[in-house]
Amino acid sequence: MTNQATTHEFQAETKRLLDIVINSLYTERDIFIRELISNSSDALEKMRHESLTKEDVFDAHVPLEVSIDLDEEKHTMTITDTGIGMTRAELETNLGTIAHSGSGKFVAELAEAARKDVNLIGQFGVGFYAAFMAGSKVTVQSRSWDGSEGNEWVSEGAGSFTISEKPGLHRGTKIIIELKDDAHDYDKKWKVEGIIKQYSTFVPFPIKLEGETVNTVQAIWTRNKSEITDEEYNDFYKFVGNAFDEPHYRLHFSVDAPLAINAVLFAPKENFEAMGFGRVDPGVNLYCQKVLIDQHSENILPEWLRFLKGVVDSEDLPLNISRQALQDNALVMKLRKVITKRFLKFLAEEAKRDSEYYLDFWNTFGIYLKEGVTSDFEFQKELAQLVRFESSRSEDGKPTSLAEYVERMAEGQEEIYYINGPSRAAIEAGPYVEMFKKKNIEIVYTMEPIDDFVLNHLGEFEGKKLVSADRADLDLSKSGDDTDSDEETAEKLSSGDSSDLLTWLKKTLEDKVAEVIESKRLVDSPAMIVNPDGYMTSSMERIMAASRMEKGLAHEASKKNLEVNLSSPLIKQLADLVKSDESFASDVAFQIYDNAMIQAGLVVDPMVMVERNYKILSKAVGV
Repeated sequence: MTNQATTHEFQAETKRLLDIVINSLYTERDIFIRELISNSSDALEKMRHESLTKEDVFDAHVPLEVSIDLDEEKHTMTITDTGIGMTRAELETNLGTIAHSGSGKFVAELAEAARKDVNLIGQFGVGFYAAFMAGSKVTVQSRSWDGSEGNEWVSEGAGSFTISEKPGLHRGTKIIIELKDDAHDYDKKWKVEGIIKQYSTFVPFPIKLEGETVNTVQAIWTRNKSEITDEEYNDFYKFVGNAFDEPHYRLHFSVDAPLAINAVLFAPKENFEAMGFGRVDPGVNLYCQKVLIDQHSENILPEWLRFLKGVVDSEDLPLNISRQALQDNALVMKLRKVITKRFLKFLAEEAKRDSEYYLDFWNTFGIYLKEGVTSDFEFQKELAQLVRFESSRSEDGKPTSLAEYVERMAEGQEEIYYINGPSRAAIEAGPYVEMFKKKNIEIVYTMEPIDDFVLNHLGEFEGKKLVSADRADLDLSKSGDDTDSDEETAEKLSSGDSSDLLTWLKKTLEDKVAEVIESKRLVDSPAMIVNPDGYMTSSMERIMAASRMEKGLAHEASKKNLEVNLSSPLIKQLADLVKSDESFASDVAFQIYDNAMIQAGLVVDPMVMVERNYKILSKAVGV
């Protein structure tokens, strides 16, 4: 080995690569620190392996660690590791050429912003060149673990580099970066510490900044669950979730197929969106071998699980050359599917293990799962097992599952029924549940605006169709307990009077209703509004109307069917009133319609209704 400095030209592809890395590849300059620390970590890992398999190791007593020193006067950053080091030949090869077959084609494709399934990061190859993003001159001093003499590599990132012998070095590699004029922030401790904590917190070797260890939090997802205490999990949650309390749920799992995945996921106790803090950002970070790849990743979980906090680490991820985007979208989708299904399975298990504790979670985060049902067909089957609603058989304030509803269904019942309302009391006082009560048929109560969309998107559950109770074509004649008897059934209008009244009502309300028909399900109420459209429930129409109002558009109400209870005393009196005072009967008919609309939760003109009300009251008291 010569002790003279020798000058070498960068390989042609390396020159092009340098230009790409410095000028266009990385969108965030901070990345260069992450890349250099990652390279140091790889060198330390190789050294650890050699120390386990070899006896004659140079500087065997030196601890494995990364040190970073800053000089604000000289504007330099020095990153030192006690890893495996490099010989003179390795310095020339690793830092002067791209150690990859077909490198010319690779760089050409890279220059065209193509992505290729290669990973050179961590080989003192591409990642190292990121140092020139912030450095006007980079010096590398390195001595190999085999004890051969150390050497110094120097370049300004242009066309050449020099290598010379450097006596007196310890094992490992030291990188000295002389910072560019516009990069002097990187000689400030606060700046570098923030970057380390963001990207390299879980590197498995100590990172000392100005002598102080920065990465004090362990990557607990790599450890055996049985070895981790609740306190350690909670501390880790507080770190990754920027939280102050304990999580509601935690899931720690590892799988080897179809991908190698280690993950720790936490469900918080509080829903900050519901508290008015605005839409939360995704809270799960993606790592590859403990190095941050995608903070608050929008790729590895569906948007409706954005409330989760935690870490996913997969060594199977092929990354683009900058580690700032994932190369293989199909693989990312597979990762997303595995993690999502595993978390939903966990929730289903927890719901069975402790239903009360799960209901606390549902009351806080159920809105996100509902969002998943309406927006993500892929996971609807799993989500259907998790949704909870109150029903006519559940206790007040205690939701039930669709699976429990199905278990309670009478023999021969083929449909799951639901009805929307602002509250349980309002629903149970309304006309839509009368026949369900009489026939002892359970009905689900949907009390949130999104609920009807949820059940409509599900369509069915375990082969049972989900049906809204305000559908016009609903027929309960063959369902439930047939408890009707001649004594219990109130006398209806005669066939002729019924036909005449329905015809008159249709003519009188022709601007309001599509059809006026005899009801087969009303027991006490005189009338109710039903939807001829089997898809559009009243609650869904309310949401669409509100949406149109937000956009400044006029409400477009569709005509409904009016079902009339021909056994109701009021309806029978109305039939007589048509013959004796048709004008007054018309006012009563419109009031019956408005009342039915209100019970359906739909919009009426309050001024018109109030004026008509006073008119009817005046008539009633003889004014």
